[in-house]
Amino acid sequence: KYTRAMITAVLDGKLTDTSFRKDPLFGFDVPVSCPGVPADILDPRSTWADGNAYDQKAKYLAGLFNKNFERFSNAASAETKNAIPKM
Repeated sequence: KYTRAMITAVLDGKLTDTSFRKDPLFGFDVPVSCPGVPADILDPRSTWADGNAYDQKAKYLAGLFNKNFERFSNAASAETKNAIPKM
């Protein structure tokens, strides 16, 4: 439901005047608002009762991503290598 709303907003150009925040671990830009999407969904940490538990899970996920990326890093550009999660 919310994924569809986000994709529709992107395709309709409705995020061009929206502010973005940078995800501190993964480094990608996240809109702070999106039509049809509750603000807490755009900030997943706020949906967890325990923010520290979220942080630990996010670091675990980033670690899995980085470990998997090692298999492909020889073929990756420097730009791609610089885009991996910073742990």
